[in-house]
Amino acid sequence: MIKLIAGRIVLLIGLLLAVTMLTFGAMNLLGDPLFNILGPVAQSTDPRDQPDIEAARADFNLDRSLPVRYGLWLEDVVVNRDFGRSYGSKLEVNDIMKDRLPKSLLLAGMALLMGVVIAIPWGVWAASRANKPVDKLSTVATFGIVALPNFALGVLLYYAFALKLQWFPLKFIDNEGLYMRLKSMFLPALTLALPLAAVYQRLLRTDLITTLQEDFILMARSKGVPKWKVLFGHALRPSMFSFITVFGLNAGALIGGALVVETIFNIPGAGSQIVESIIRDDFPVVLAIIVVITAGFVVLNLLVDVLYSILDPRVRS
Repeated sequence: MIKLIAGRIVLLIGLLLAVTMLTFGAMNLLGDPLFNILGPVAQSTDPRDQPDIEAARADFNLDRSLPVRYGLWLEDVVVNRDFGRSYGSKLEVNDIMKDRLPKSLLLAGMALLMGVVIAIPWGVWAASRANKPVDKLSTVATFGIVALPNFALGVLLYYAFALKLQWFPLKFIDNEGLYMRLKSMFLPALTLALPLAAVYQRLLRTDLITTLQEDFILMARSKGVPKWKVLFGHALRPSMFSFITVFGLNAGALIGGALVVETIFNIPGAGSQIVESIIRDDFPVVLAIIVVITAGFVVLNLLVDVLYSILDPRVRS
């Protein structure tokens, strides 16, 4: 177990270094950081503007070579936990992240939790009624949910439950307590959770049907073990491996869906922030969000590996 975790941590560090190097290099080579900081003044040849230009170069380390700038940035991040300042707003990137990131984490966390809570009983129910009319109807429903784009599902839920029925707020509410925060986040999370639940359900149903044909399940049934205990106590655990694998991988896919969902439901999160920052070529903000997303994705997959070893001791060896 310790070797497994240590190996994954080494991979995490290597992946983060590779991602930050590529992103840092690409964003600095494809754009002009000085222009993003000063605007048209950066291209001025007026001697009166030169002190401001030189001061900005020195302030943001733009007078150094690209490898040196990357090294200084990495040192600030690792040693001081400082992602620098935004080129556009001149605000500290850490402050921007503290404002935006918790909303996106809440959205992703709720979506993953809701997806699991919906998928497990749905998958078990479908597997216990395999190939019956209700199972076929369930299959059609899962395909329909997966085929529906996030933006279309989000608009439908928003129109039906926020605009028409007015069961939920029209936009995200962050200053009226935990209940209103969760309530205003419910529809966005459900928009992301339903496609996840449909995928999880299909995987779990398929694996459960296979597991239910195993000898130890047939033995349990022959001994008169109740059906619910056979399903949840004996068959569910060995049927979770595909489910867990896709669960870890889908965490990264949530980021793409969050970009659209945050826009539809007016959530000022990291997804909408990274789009705004890319449009403005605000490199420090983009880089910080990418680092956090990458780290979160790899850490989540590390937890998936640990969970594998718990469910199947053979993985430890």
